[in-house]
Amino acid sequence: MTSAQFVFYLTCLFLGETAHTNDLKFSLSVHQERHFVSTNTGDDVTLRCFYEGNDVARLYWYKLHLGKESKLICTITVDNQAIFNDEFKSDPRFTVNSEKGKIDLKIEDLDISDSATYYCASSYGYMFAFAEGTVIDVKGSGSNIPTLVQQSASETIQPGGSVTLNCTVHTGTCDEEHSVYWFRDSEASFPRIIYTHGGRNDHLNMSHAGTYYCAVASCGHILFGNGTKLEFERNCCVFVYFLSGALAFTTLLNVLMAFILYVTHKRNSTKHAESRSRISPVSSAVAQNEENIHYAALKHHKADRPRRLRNNSKAECVYSSIKQ
Repeated sequence: MTSAQFVFYLTCLFLGETAHTNDLKFSLSVHQERHFVSTNTGDDVTLRCFYEGNDVARLYWYKLHLGKESKLICTITVDNQAIFNDEFKSDPRFTVNSEKGKIDLKIEDLDISDSATYYCASSYGYMFAFAEGTVIDVKGSGSNIPTLVQQSASETIQPGGSVTLNCTVHTGTCDEEHSVYWFRDSEASFPRIIYTHGGRNDHLNMSHAGTYYCAVASCGHILFGNGTKLEFERNCCVFVYFLSGALAFTTLLNVLMAFILYVTHKRNSTKHAESRSRISPVSSAVAQNEENIHYAALKHHKADRPRRLRNNSKAECVYSSIKQ
């Protein structure tokens, strides 16, 4: 390989990496506002999609029926023009409002056939990014679809336990094979299919809380149940209440003990001050009496003793105290 060829290949590699980096830099991030919408036939619904990133990227709306291929509803060009595809061209119920940072898909006069999952997507070059998706469940009492889906309203279990969620499907006169799906909708995550043909989970925890929907695809339509809300018994609340009560009792006991110590200390201080006030007059009186005491010395000699013994005799001193 000559040096010229090596430089050429190196240049091509550098340009390729630069283009890939630019694609990553200008790629979009998209997310949808609502994850599950349950509504009735004849109502209107608006699906909101927010995006951040390059202005020259394209945006899309897709419709996905369970068990079928996704359909492209429309494409939003760089000048915010919505181009509808296939049967959506002639359906005035679908409209798009495109602004800086968001694209809204509005569906008017909803029909049972509008029950599906709607995805917002973006693309730049060969890169695609999809949002979480929004599941629309359209209910209608006056529909001529014989299939009926029934679910229990709610279930309450303990963490670590197990539960069986029942979904009853009445197919009526529909002879076509039907498919059953389970969705879970929670605040922490977007709806997703969790049914795995008889799979089960015997160790449920708090992360499994949410509303579980049974969906049946039959006769070219999809029907949802009303949903079963799975809740967990919150035993932790009892422990929290116990700790709160213990803390309140301890605080009250500390305040009471501090008050008792204060009263005892104040009472002892008062008694000590009274004792000192009683002792002070007595002490002053004693001191005054000691100052009034005078001492006098008397010397007495016996006269009838001989002179020889006078010098050897001891003087006798008598002290007399005079109290004034």
